[in-house]
Amino acid sequence: MKLPQKLMLLGSGELGKEFTIAAQRLGNHVVAVDRYPNAPAMQVADEYEVISMLSGEDLERVVSKHQPDYIIPEIEAIRTEKLVEFEQRGIKVIPTAKATDYTMNRDRIRELAHQELGIRTAKYAYATTLAEMHAAALEIGFPNVVKPVMSSSGKGQSVVSSAAEIETAWNYAILQGRGSANDGSRGDSQKVIIEEFINFDLEITLLTIKQWNAPTIFCPPIGHRQERGDYQESWQPAEITPAQLVAAQAIATTVTKALGGAGIFGVEFFITADEVIFSELSPRPHDTGMVTLISQNLNEFELHLRAILGLPIPNIIQYAPAASAVILASKNSDEIYFTGVDRALEIPDVDLRLFGKPDSRPYRRMGVALAKAETTQLARSKAIDAANKITIVDR
Repeated sequence: MKLPQKLMLLGSGELGKEFTIAAQRLGNHVVAVDRYPNAPAMQVADEYEVISMLSGEDLERVVSKHQPDYIIPEIEAIRTEKLVEFEQRGIKVIPTAKATDYTMNRDRIRELAHQELGIRTAKYAYATTLAEMHAAALEIGFPNVVKPVMSSSGKGQSVVSSAAEIETAWNYAILQGRGSANDGSRGDSQKVIIEEFINFDLEITLLTIKQWNAPTIFCPPIGHRQERGDYQESWQPAEITPAQLVAAQAIATTVTKALGGAGIFGVEFFITADEVIFSELSPRPHDTGMVTLISQNLNEFELHLRAILGLPIPNIIQYAPAASAVILASKNSDEIYFTGVDRALEIPDVDLRLFGKPDSRPYRRMGVALAKAETTQLARSKAIDAANKITIVDR
């Protein structure tokens, strides 16, 4: 492998920012692309472009202009048929154009896992109208979980406890699936998935590193807690049995092999007393995996880069039990600053990432607190404490 390589990021949020930093440490040239200016990764990239991510013409223009060696999607909502064209022209799409297409829509990845690979998933059905959603919800039973088939970071997800809540869940899912004025378009599909509610003991992310010419390897499992369909805290290692870990690794290997390519995959599972159930998959660094910024010798962004470029990964070492906790905005503002940073950093073995997003809105992730400690529970307490000391203030 000759360095530098030119890498084009499609999506330039906080995960893209950390990936850009990792890429530049090995001398690579990064072009950050997103739908809005001054996105986090743009602040550290060599070059940037602002386009509509769902415009094939815009994608063609920036790819033709920059001629990247690799195209690396960081979000789901991209005009994926253009990625197929780029791949056919000899540009490496990470992990593959097929994988990006499958994971952009929850229906396709669910069907791949359940129907083609025979993997246990939650029972599910689709709806493109409110009437279809009523029928599907009654068939699956209550409670159930409703999500747009195309969304990011849990947007549009809700738990439906009775028939009386179906219409509200439908409207919320469709609004978020289409995109809002604040969030920008995340897709152009009016379709929702209705899932069986799994009464799980734990949700985990298994960061799975698929390599071009070496075996698939894994990070220690990461536990996480969600609210409103979005992660609030994560911790590593998650407490699961050796048998559960073997089962999760086998499923992750099967799914990522079917998708092909190379890179890191965030594979999510529900863990119950009796089963390990496949939930979702992201073919890129995972938000819950930000804990690896403090927990491991190689964080998930460095692992993603090495896998993409075919560089060796001799070992993955976890330094200590560790945790992350998100720092959320509470209101809309286009001029913000943070207070309490000094108080948070007084806590031993705590670090922060403030993402540099140009504006805020309720529940938008603006940063993350990271902590390590002697036990996972103590690390979680320290991360939450640090996050709670940070206040986001209007200028």
